[in-house]
Amino acid sequence: MLRKVLLASVAGLVMLGASAQATAQSAPATAAATSAWQDGLFGVRLDREKGRVLARLSPPDAEGVIGRYLYQPGLSAGLGMDNAGLDRSGLGQTQIVAFHKVGGRVFARFENHRFRAFDASDDEQRAVAASFAPSTVWATDVIETGADGSVVVDLSGFLTRDAVNIAGRLKRANLGSFKAAQDLGHLALEQTLVFPDNVELQTVQTFTSDEPGGELSRIAPDSRAVTLTVQHSFIRLPDDGFQPVPHDPRGGSVGQAMAVDFAAPLDQPVMKRMARRFRLEKTDPSAARSPVKKPIVFYVDRAAPVAIREALIEGGNWWAQAFEEAGYQNAFRVEVLPEGAHPMDARYSIIAWVHRETRGWSTGSTVSDPRTGEIVRGVVQLGSLRDRQDKMIIEGLVGAARAGTGAEDDPDRLAYHRLRHLSAHEIGHSIGLAHNFAASRYEGRASVMDYPAPWVIADGDRLDFSQAYTTGVGAWDRYAIDWLYGDTPGQDPQARRLALAAEAQGKGYRFVGDSDTRPLGSLQPYGAMWDNGEDPVAEFANTLAVRRIALSRFGLGNLPAGAPAADLRRVIVPIYLYHRYQTTAVGRQIGGVDYSYAVSGAGHERAEVVPADKQRAALEALMQALSPAELDLRDDLIDLLSSVQSGNPDRQTQIELFEGKTDAVFDPSSAAAAATEVVFETLLAPERLNRLIEQQRRDPGQLGLVETLDRVALAVGPGAVLSPRQAELRRVARARYAAHLSALMQGKDLSSTAQGVVRDSARRFGEQLKRCRGDRLETAQCAYLADALIGPVEGLKALSATLPVAQPVPPGAPIGGGEWH
Repeated sequence: MLRKVLLASVAGLVMLGASAQATAQSAPATAAATSAWQDGLFGVRLDREKGRVLARLSPPDAEGVIGRYLYQPGLSAGLGMDNAGLDRSGLGQTQIVAFHKVGGRVFARFENHRFRAFDASDDEQRAVAASFAPSTVWATDVIETGADGSVVVDLSGFLTRDAVNIAGRLKRANLGSFKAAQDLGHLALEQTLVFPDNVELQTVQTFTSDEPGGELSRIAPDSRAVTLTVQHSFIRLPDDGFQPVPHDPRGGSVGQAMAVDFAAPLDQPVMKRMARRFRLEKTDPSAARSPVKKPIVFYVDRAAPVAIREALIEGGNWWAQAFEEAGYQNAFRVEVLPEGAHPMDARYSIIAWVHRETRGWSTGSTVSDPRTGEIVRGVVQLGSLRDRQDKMIIEGLVGAARAGTGAEDDPDRLAYHRLRHLSAHEIGHSIGLAHNFAASRYEGRASVMDYPAPWVIADGDRLDFSQAYTTGVGAWDRYAIDWLYGDTPGQDPQARRLALAAEAQGKGYRFVGDSDTRPLGSLQPYGAMWDNGEDPVAEFANTLAVRRIALSRFGLGNLPAGAPAADLRRVIVPIYLYHRYQTTAVGRQIGGVDYSYAVSGAGHERAEVVPADKQRAALEALMQALSPAELDLRDDLIDLLSSVQSGNPDRQTQIELFEGKTDAVFDPSSAAAAATEVVFETLLAPERLNRLIEQQRRDPGQLGLVETLDRVALAVGPGAVLSPRQAELRRVARARYAAHLSALMQGKDLSSTAQGVVRDSARRFGEQLKRCRGDRLETAQCAYLADALIGPVEGLKALSATLPVAQPVPPGAPIGGGEWH
């Protein structure tokens, strides 16, 4: 720990020196604070008396355009609430804005570049442009026309628009219907920055509502009025020297710039996709390896604590290796943001340290030219509570006393390693790379663009953390950077990329993105998040073993000294559900079809069904997760988990506990219900059940829907006599299965054959329950569920009302709710 602090201090001193030099270079920014005209991308003058910003734009061209810029709105000060999409450093939509002078008026128009005619005549291009509407978003009167034809306008109205759709985002987050209160906002004139290639302007905007959403009261001092700060970046449009890269589904690029090309030949697709990437040019284009004209530099927010910065810089700089191998020397680096520089200044690609009330996602986004896909700026947002969650998970596995020891299982050390990975991951998005959720399955975890669960190995009764996190970018990352940025002198770039993609597929590299991973019913067997290991079933056994070891010694030692004992309720959630993501990876094998992002003629176009033996092994593994022995907890631990916290509730903790039905006392049955839900939500997804019908139609020897449901019924139905404590946990799993059967029968997502099988299986299960034997607890529940499953539809509706299929499961991702990144 001491070494870590010393390293952070030395790194901080070195970076302060670099920051001072960079600050001196950025000195022109302060000149815009005067009332004189400041010349830059366009002229700016601040009228402090009237609180307005005057802009001096160019003389009109032949079409009346007096200025055309890349326009990027964002938030300098955010809401602080997860999943509202209103975070500090968050971005709105990148647009190309053109200011048109028509008579004595100026109109701001967002141009429409989604429909074009590439490499076509002027007449063809004009016809396409006239066929699709642009968006005129603002207009004002001309204040003054200069002798040279330049035009002076007051930009204030353009700047005080709801540029990032704050009202819409608040409504989508169920926080209420808000409207902009113009009299409660103003221009932040002191934050104006004017440079040759960009102008930065800022507005403080307040939105009001008579009926704000209840949760907003936890964030805002007065939830009826929400005040945010909006940054407006006007950026010089890139010149024509950038070479767009056609998107290849095998390349691993993210967020393609897309356009419909109405001039495309009949033998080519009309949809044109261009990968997003920075402009990276060698000083010697003829050399296989060369320094670059302008490196890609990401700057770490000075708001991040020094030790955090160290991890972010170290992990972010992993990408330098990939660029070096692609032939670009000194092409990438991460350093601290110059002192005095603004994180929203468009000149800087930024790694922002973002605070929210609760733990949430981190993101990597770009400001890019919608015409070509050229990235002009990367913006990474890192949630500041993520490292605390990672540390808590490790403390839940090994105990809080290990923190600060410097050992392989030191929670502080592992949280630091996770931050390095997080930095590399989100920067990866901001340099143009997509998630690759298959990468955990090959080449020793082949990509930082996967979601990494700490890989802990059960070794007897010991937990081995030596492979918890990787260091450096992986084989897939190096390939993806080479594909996106690399070039070989004398070789056609497109032919080179085709050869690279074919070579990667030949090596067995797999690529699975978000759309084939996030849906619970996804059938892609390689698409899983937070999983480990080449064999998902084998790793599932290891994950359960790790869970058993951790739970066997779980107790007060998993809390720091002096912490409220009630915190144990939060710490146990990711440990009790430690197997949740590996469960999903196993479930993806059932009905699984290995399909790829293929291109015609490459030899990988044919999808392959997961072999029957692997599917049946996966089903057996899931049944193990439903066993009462796996769902049970020690009595002494249950007693410890019934401590509560006094005073006002803490939202961060409140949302991450098992919801119980026993008042304040810890409810083991509700925890067990959440664990069984993790199995059923994937296994019984309608897409999977439909697929089981189809795969057995083609191969009678494959795992089918009848066999699958019969096996579940055997696992949770009446059978061997259990002890009272385990019998109740079997009833918990049984009730969850009945709830899913009820929901499936009332839904519309099953094929007619699958619906028939589900109804028949529900009836047979109900008849089985009618014959159950045991004490009155057992027979009473069996009768209740049987009557609902084999009776009229009203019984199903009543069952759904009392046992809803949406069993609450505490937030899991990011590592431990919410939506994407």
